[in-house]
Amino acid sequence: MTSGTPSAATGIPGPHHASRCFRRTRKPVSSPRTSGAASCRKRGADARAMVMNEAAGSLARGGRTNFAGFLLRLAARFPFLVLAARLYGAEELGYFAYAVMVVEFVAALATLGLKRGLSAEMARGGRDERHVLADGWLLGLALAALGTAVLWLFPGLMFPGLERAGAARGFALIVPAIVMADISLAGLAFRHRIEVAVRARSVIEPWVLTIAATLLAFTAAKQWGLLIAYWLSLLAAVTASVLPAVREFGWPDGWRPSVGRMAWMGWRNLPLAGADLVEWSTRRLDLFILGRFAGPQEVGLYYVAQQVASLAGKIRVSFDPILAPMLSKAVKEGRPHEAAAHLNQVGFWVLSFQLPVVLALGLPGEGVLGLFGPEFAVGGLVLALLLCAELAAAGSSLAEMGLIYTRPKVNLVVAAATLALQALLSLLLVPKFGGAGAAGALMLALVAGAVARQLLLGRALGASVGMWRWSLLGAGAVAFAFGWAARALPELPQMILTIPGVLLLFAALIWRFGYAPADRALLRRGHG
Repeated sequence: MTSGTPSAATGIPGPHHASRCFRRTRKPVSSPRTSGAASCRKRGADARAMVMNEAAGSLARGGRTNFAGFLLRLAARFPFLVLAARLYGAEELGYFAYAVMVVEFVAALATLGLKRGLSAEMARGGRDERHVLADGWLLGLALAALGTAVLWLFPGLMFPGLERAGAARGFALIVPAIVMADISLAGLAFRHRIEVAVRARSVIEPWVLTIAATLLAFTAAKQWGLLIAYWLSLLAAVTASVLPAVREFGWPDGWRPSVGRMAWMGWRNLPLAGADLVEWSTRRLDLFILGRFAGPQEVGLYYVAQQVASLAGKIRVSFDPILAPMLSKAVKEGRPHEAAAHLNQVGFWVLSFQLPVVLALGLPGEGVLGLFGPEFAVGGLVLALLLCAELAAAGSSLAEMGLIYTRPKVNLVVAAATLALQALLSLLLVPKFGGAGAAGALMLALVAGAVARQLLLGRALGASVGMWRWSLLGAGAVAFAFGWAARALPELPQMILTIPGVLLLFAALIWRFGYAPADRALLRRGHG
C-alpha cells in the first residue's frame, strides 16, 4: 500500500495520496487503465480506512489510560468522602464545598479556556510549541494573581456567614496552582501524554487529600483540616503536572513575553473561555443557589450526593484529553465526517460505561449515601436526579467539544441559554424542594442543552451525530428491572446485590449485543 506522509500530531498516514490517485484518472482511459484507476481508488479507500482505524486506536489507547485513571480516582475519592463526612460532619463539609467552589470558579476564569484551547493554539503551527505553552502559563498566572487578590481582600466570598473567614483568606493562594496544573496538562495532552494527567489528578491529588484530611481530623487544626488538605493536594498535583511538562517540552529558549501576543491569544480563546465558564457555572449554580436558600448542613448533604454522582461523570472526562486534539485536527484539515465518527464512537463508549454506573448507584441511593453517615441517607432522590443529570451532561459535553471547533459562538449562545434555563428553574424549585429542586433543575437544563447541541453539531458537520444506540436502551432496561426488583430487600443486602449485579448484567448484554468489533478495541490492548 502506498503510504502517506505521517501526521505531525498523530504519526498516522494521511489520506492525501488517495486524492492523487483520483487526479490521475480524470481523462478518458482504455480498459487496462480503467483497471489501474480502480486499483488506485481501492488503495485510496484502504488508506482512508487505515486512517480511521489508527484514529480509533488512538482514542481507545487514550480512553483506556484515562479510564484507568478514573478507577484510581474512584478508589481514592470515595474513601475521602466517607472519612470526611464521618470525621467532619455535614456542616463542615458544607463550608468546605462552598469555598472550593469559589476558588475553582476564579481558577476557571483565569485559565481563559486554555484547558481545551491550548490544543488549538499548538495545532495552528508557525510557532514553537514551547513558546505557546510559556505564553499560556504567563497569561494564566497573571489572571490568577488578579483573582487571588480579590479573594484575599474579600474572604467572605469564600466563606459566607463564617466567623473565621478572615483567618482563612490564605485559602485563595491556591488559585495559581490550579491554573498552572490545568494549562500544563493541556499542553501534555497535545503530545498525547495522558498518563501524566492520570498520575497527577487520579493518584496524587485525591490520595494526598484523603490522607491529609484524615490525619488533620485528629489534631488541633481540625477546624481547618479540610482546607489544609485541599491546599496540600493541589500543591502536590501542580508539582506532578508542571515538572513533566518542562521535561516533555524543554525550556522555552528564545521565548520573550509579549503583552500583545498574549492578549491576542486571550482574545482568540474568549468564545471557548465563555463556554467553559458557562459550563462550569452550570455545574456549580445548583450549589450556589442552594447555599443562598439553605444552611451549610443541607449544602454538605448535597455536596456529598454531587460528589458521588460526579464519579459517573468522570468517565466522560476520561476521553477529553485525547479527543480534543483529534477533533481540532480533523476540523482544521477539513474532515468533518471523521470528526463526527470520533464523537459517535467516544459517545457510545462513554454511555456504555456511564449508564450502568448511574443505575448501580442510583437504585440503592439511600444505602449508598448512608455509608457517609445516617444524616446523609435522606438524599436518595437528590442522588438519583444528579446521576441522571450526569448522563445528560455526557452527550452535551461531547457535542459541545465538536461545536467549539466548528461554531464556537453558537456554542456559547447554547451554553448561556442552558445556564439561564437552569437559573430560572432553580429559583422556582429550590425554595420549595431544596436539594431535590436544585438537582432537578440541573437535570432538565442539561437535557435541553444536550439535545440542542447535538442537533446544531450535526448541521455544522453535515453528518449525523448520535451517540445513543438501541442496544444501550435494551441493556439498560434489563439492568433497571433487576435493580428495581432488588429494592424489596433490606438496605445492606440490596446494595450488595444491586451494585455488582447491575454492572455485570449490563456489561454482559452490551458486550454480546451492542459492541461491534470496532467498539471492542477499547478493551483489547492488542487492537489499539
